[in-house]
Formats: sequence, structure tokens, C-alpha cells
Amino acid sequence: MTGGSVRATDAPGHRGLDEATARRRYVAVSFLFWLPIGMSIATGVLLFTERGMGLAAIAGFYAAHSLTAAAMELPTGGLSDVIGRRPVLAVAGLLNLTAFTLIGLGAAGWAIALGMGLMGLARALSSGPAEAWYVDTVHAHAGRGADLRTGLARGSAATSAALALGTLLGGGLPWLLGLAPGAGEWLAATTGGLVIPLSVPALLGALVEVVFVLSVLSALPEPPRPRTTVRRVVGGVPAAIAAGLRLGARDALIRRILLTASAAGAALAAVELLTPGRAAALMGTAESGALVFAGLACAGFLCSALGSQLAPLVARFAGSSERAVLASLGLVGLGLTLLGLTAHTMSTLATAAAVTGYGLVYLGLGAAGPNERDLLHRRVDTSGRATALSVQSLSLQLVAAGAGLAAGTLPTGPLPWLLAAAAVLAGALLWVRRAAPVKPLPDSAPRTETAAPEPERAHPSKPRPADLLTPLATDGPGSRTQ
Repeated sequence: MTGGSVRATDAPGHRGLDEATARRRYVAVSFLFWLPIGMSIATGVLLFTERGMGLAAIAGFYAAHSLTAAAMELPTGGLSDVIGRRPVLAVAGLLNLTAFTLIGLGAAGWAIALGMGLMGLARALSSGPAEAWYVDTVHAHAGRGADLRTGLARGSAATSAALALGTLLGGGLPWLLGLAPGAGEWLAATTGGLVIPLSVPALLGALVEVVFVLSVLSALPEPPRPRTTVRRVVGGVPAAIAAGLRLGARDALIRRILLTASAAGAALAAVELLTPGRAAALMGTAESGALVFAGLACAGFLCSALGSQLAPLVARFAGSSERAVLASLGLVGLGLTLLGLTAHTMSTLATAAAVTGYGLVYLGLGAAGPNERDLLHRRVDTSGRATALSVQSLSLQLVAAGAGLAAGTLPTGPLPWLLAAAAVLAGALLWVRRAAPVKPLPDSAPRTETAAPEPERAHPSKPRPADLLTPLATDGPGSRTQ
């Protein structure tokens, strides 16, 4: 925090965790959180279809996920900044456990919608705390000039690897059960129709969530926080929310990051909703389609992992993180265009072009993410880091919900894909010009390590809106070697 107040990351116990250890734990937690989500990706749309749901209803389920995540992004981001990263992440794991159980067993629309809503709430809770914990820990150990891109890139790569492995497991399990004579019928008969082969991945994902919660509680130490009360928590969160809402208005660079997240939401909504149906149509059955989509999604997430690993290199070649984001979004737009142009045919050449486009979408998103977040973390202080990440996720979720609903109602064919491509290319154009350095707030005092704490800052659990952004001398674009 500013104003010379004691920062949570300055606690002596927190300094004991070195950068390499923090990076390993951050990578492990990221992998465990996204593995069960990957297991549900390959079968999600096909499972709902098998339960008798139409494409419009399925789009509504995904909208319930996105809108819940969007509605809760800022409150939960502020909650993490007030009470700590670890408890918020543990609650996210418990919510996902419940969500996967409902999705795996639910045959009624309300149960599926509730499960998707709980998953959206868990997404909101998890969108910032793990990364904020990592950045806080590195800053506490090595100072604010420490390299963040490497750890952020590895965390993104671990997320993509978890999604890749999860989609392979999720798509392969129903296919393997289909090979065993009578296995699917036995599952349905034994459970009264609640469990079918396509629902097994979601139920296994619920078990993985138990491991995730235990890992968070044991592997992410935090410094002791001042004792707080419900009144302080309730009073501190709205302040963090208000500060988060002013992020884009105050800083042009952060505004670009938020708009870019919106464009990514449009791209992901189109890919996640429309690709499973194309795979099933290509193969002729839901189970075979799930297997093909699992392989395709796995390849996409591996492309995303590769893009994340290459993000620092792309920034060096491009000259800055901003130019790297521009080039990466150009790849995403090209991939979506290829998917749109091949939507009406299943020829070998068109299929190859579509697979290439799918890979380019994830390669570009993977390369853009760490560079965007590197820029973001240079603009925010620890007191509002999770809130800032939540604002970014909020932008993605809101647009993803609307884009998913639109894609579900538009006629099948090139149009949904090309609209998503146009949104991404519009986001890329935002990065043609470099953003000006952030201007300090009028009431912000320069940070000094010896400054006396202000009386109103006696409780770090109540951050002021002005504390969310703390301009540093090295925060300007190009001020550090990219």
C-alpha cells in the first residue's frame, strides 16, 4: 500500500519463500485448478445434448457461468485483497467440487444451470488470488524490480498443460467406456440414469478438486494479516470494487488490457460453443465427436502452453510487451478467420485449414496473456492486485456471455466465426500506438520506506480506492528491458 503503511508482503515470514519455490507452487496450484475444468471441456456440450438440451439452452448454461463470474468478479477480487488469497482459493475449490457433481449427475436443466453458476462463482473467486499470491511473494523476496514474466508464463503454460491433459482424459474416458460391451448401459441402469459415460469426467473432476483444496491450504503460506471483523470485510470490499471500476478510466494502458480481454472472450465463446458440434458432425456420433474434440482441444491447449512459454521471447523480438500483444492478437484473428471460411465444408483441405486456425487461436492467446499481465502488474499495487485481475476477468466474462448467446442464435456457418475474428482484430488495433506512462493520482503521496503510517491506514484490511494504482518510476512502457 502507499503512504508508508506496512504492507502485507513485508512480513518477515513471507520473505522466507524464495522465487523458485513460489514459482513451483504457483505452477502446481494452477495445474490442479484447471485440470478438472479441462476434463469437463471435451464432454460438456455433448453431455448436455445427450441430456436432451438444445443448442440455445446450452448457450444459456454457459451464459449462466459467464454472467455469474462477471457479477462476482469485483466483489470476490476485493475479498481476496481484504482477507487473503488462500481462503478465497480454497472456497473456489469447494464450489467447483459441488459444481462438477451437479453437472455430472444433473439430468434436469435447473441442476445443470446451478452447477454452471457455481462454477462461474468459483471462476470469479480464483481469477486473481493465486497470481496475486505469486507476485506478492516474489516482490517481498526480490523487490518490485524482480522478473515476473517467466513465472507468469510458466503459470500460463501449466494452465494450458492441465487443460490439454484434462481434455484428453475427459474425451477418452467416455470413448473407452463405449468400447466395453454394456458398460454405458450398466452405469445408467445402476444409477437410475444419473451417470452415463459422458458424465464420468465431471465426476472425476470433483475428486481432483479435493486435492486442489488440500494443496492450497498446505502450499500457499501467507503472512499474518490483521484480525478483521465482518464489518471491516464488508467495508473494505466495496472500496476495492470502486477502485477497480476506475482502473480503465484512469489508465489508458489498463483500458487497452480490459478491451483486449473482451475480445478474447468473444473468441473463446465462439470456439468453445461451436467446435464440439463440428467435431460430432464430422465423426457422426457424440462419443466419437467427444474424442476428436478432446484431441483437438488438447492440441489447442498445447499451442497455448507453447505461446505462453514463448511470450518473453516474443516481447524481446517485438521490442516491447505492447508490440507482442499486437502480434499475438493478429494470430488469433487469422485463426478465427480460417475457422469461419471452412465452416461450410468438411473436405480434407478445409479440415486441415480449420485445425490450423484452431491452433493459431490458442497460440496467439497464449502468447498475449503473460505480456498483458506483465504490463498490468506494473500498474497496480499489492493492495489491489487481485481486484485488478478480477476486472480483467470481468471484461472477458461479460463479452463471452453475450458472444455465446449470439453464437447460439445465429445461423450455423461462417458468420459467428467471422464476427469473433472482427472483435479480436479490433482489439489488436488498440496496440498499434504505445500508451503514455501512467499519471499519479492527485492525492497520492510519493512512497517512502520511512514515512510514518497515516492514522486512517491503521487497518490494512480497509484499502482506499486511491491505493489501487501506485505509479513507480519503472512503470512506464519501455522503461524496462522487454
